[in-house]
Amino acid sequence: MKAIHFGAGNIGRGFIGLILKENGFDVTFADVSAVLIDELKKKGEYDVILADPSGEKIHVSGVHALNSQTEGDLLADAVAEADLITTAVGPNIVPLIAKNLVPGIRRRMEKGEETPFSVIACENAVGASTILKKALFESLTPDEQTWAEEHMGFPDSAVDRIVPLQNNANPLDVKVEPFFEWVVESGKVKGNFPPLKGVHYVEELKPYIERKLFTVNTGHAATAYFGMLRGYQTVLEAISDPAIEAEVREVLKETAFYITTAYGFDPKEHQTYVDTIIRRFKNPEISDDLSRVGRSPLRKISRSDRFVTPALGVLERGKDPVALAKAMAAAMKTRHGEDPESVTLTDFIAAEGVEAALEKFSGLEKTHPLTALVVKAYAIL
Repeated sequence: MKAIHFGAGNIGRGFIGLILKENGFDVTFADVSAVLIDELKKKGEYDVILADPSGEKIHVSGVHALNSQTEGDLLADAVAEADLITTAVGPNIVPLIAKNLVPGIRRRMEKGEETPFSVIACENAVGASTILKKALFESLTPDEQTWAEEHMGFPDSAVDRIVPLQNNANPLDVKVEPFFEWVVESGKVKGNFPPLKGVHYVEELKPYIERKLFTVNTGHAATAYFGMLRGYQTVLEAISDPAIEAEVREVLKETAFYITTAYGFDPKEHQTYVDTIIRRFKNPEISDDLSRVGRSPLRKISRSDRFVTPALGVLERGKDPVALAKAMAAAMKTRHGEDPESVTLTDFIAAEGVEAALEKFSGLEKTHPLTALVVKAYAIL
């Protein structure tokens, strides 16, 4: 069985690529980083190190690598032979992967290859595989689209594994937290390979995506913004402050209210999930920089992301998302000079005000009740 994974970064090597290798796939990494790809070609192996007291190392060997910018022909051949294609490139890059798939799809068609295969985008975004499919179909002819519908599966997925800052002697080695979760939409999987060990298959993915996004990602970002306002540098420092932990837990109470009422998760089981997430943030082996976790605030306060969506869900159910509004206000008040989005956001607020910023970047009318909550929180932070 052959797999191509787009994105040879830490998540690619330390999570998705590892799972694929453990399931017996011959794995080829594709990436635009010449330095990274050359190193993978040279060594073909690396260690995944668990960020816990054991420091257990999992050796990954026999991997291949292709430069997706300069080795298009070889990449097309690899796509033409793949049983499974995965990505971990970031939500904004996912649509760009489509152009790397088209030549390989055409070669499969030319060869008369009938073996079905799946493309799974493993990103912090809702419906990433669906987004990739849409971008791909825009580059295919009607006949090619028909072939793709018959032979390709695009199951959406939800992924969760924290990768801390790296300081390994070998740049290919990756330190990761022991916890991981990879949830895949079962009904859309195509391919002649057994269910992957380590993957949780579900009929309906959206509840699990939102549970993860609005617990892990919302909690992580809230920790970052509350922590930066108090001058902390890392997630561990911030979440170790009882006041910040309390603020983050209030945020996650509100997202829990939305998630459990919207999708029927058991409240007690969900509270256990929340407690697990907080323990993960407190892992002393993980020292994630707050400026990294909090970067790209324009995306994080957008209408479809980790704060506004659950806040609107809480409002729709008759409650005020006071804690979520406070987290949004913290995101808007935090300025990190090395992050262009942070500079853009804070400069805009200085010139136009919080209400105008929420209208422009979060899609909230100035009269929206969430706007009022954020403005109030911003004023007292």
